[in-house]
Amino acid sequence: MRVCAGIALPNPASVALHEAMGFEPVGIFPAIGYKLGHWHDVGWWQLMLGHADSDPPSPVPVGEIASPDLSAAIAAGEALLQ
Repeated sequence: MRVCAGIALPNPASVALHEAMGFEPVGIFPAIGYKLGHWHDVGWWQLMLGHADSDPPSPVPVGEIASPDLSAAIAAGEALLQ
């Protein structure tokens, strides 16, 4: 299991914070993030939280985790597309 962080670069403070917490750099997507009127590289860091299962559980169909909150979130997202 891992946690991933995307950081718009350059951002030495955020990089230092994440690396101080144990995150390690794993890659950079060049010129993929638009922020404050400019295109930026986005660096990716990860922190391993434990060992990955060699045989993870099967994916769960969305219908099995449906709830009123999930339905409301989907409806809100669909309204934004109109």
